[in-house]
Amino acid sequence: MSYLLRVQLPDRPGSLGALAHALGSVGGDILSLDVVERGAGYAVDDLVVDVPSNALPDTLITACESIGDVRVDSIRPYSGILDTPRELELIDQVATARDDRLQVLVDGVPRVLRVGWSTIIDIGPHGIYRVVGSVSAPQTQAATAPWMPLEKPTALDPDADWVPAIWRDMDTRLAAAPLGGTGRVLLLGRPGGPDFRPSEVARLGYLGGIVATVLG
Repeated sequence: MSYLLRVQLPDRPGSLGALAHALGSVGGDILSLDVVERGAGYAVDDLVVDVPSNALPDTLITACESIGDVRVDSIRPYSGILDTPRELELIDQVATARDDRLQVLVDGVPRVLRVGWSTIIDIGPHGIYRVVGSVSAPQTQAATAPWMPLEKPTALDPDADWVPAIWRDMDTRLAAAPLGGTGRVLLLGRPGGPDFRPSEVARLGYLGGIVATVLG
């Protein structure tokens, strides 16, 4: 069984080694690590940790937080691909796709940015509508998007009135970025959190801008 942990830890030598030792003491094996964000004296990392099938996820949290100044932001089961394609690989996949390039984009974004789902939405004569969505995108769609048109990438208020109730019930964190000057928006959902970090929102913005250029 594998879990994806987002942890905040001191950005100093030895911190990651101490964390790996603590996880190992409860049978956890770190399979991959991505640095999400670095700040003044701290780092936020995403770790995929494999544990025995009978192990409880709470043991991983306890192990992490047994180290001073380490905090677990979130933990959730992980069944993704460990060699997660990065942004440039996804851009290449979109550029070389023969058709349905927007579908290739929304299907790839959840793996790249580690979110639950992604959609592309636009505004038409009768309001907003979904252009395309990932396989995991919820069937329930937003009826309005008062924040559109969108000029820059942003994390959205997950409790706003426009957010469908079922999204709120699932504690879905939201972020969006414009697809160049097309008026379309790439919308991401992360059910259960954690919140989108500024660095993740920035990555989303860069991705949306580059893909818009590739699509022409």
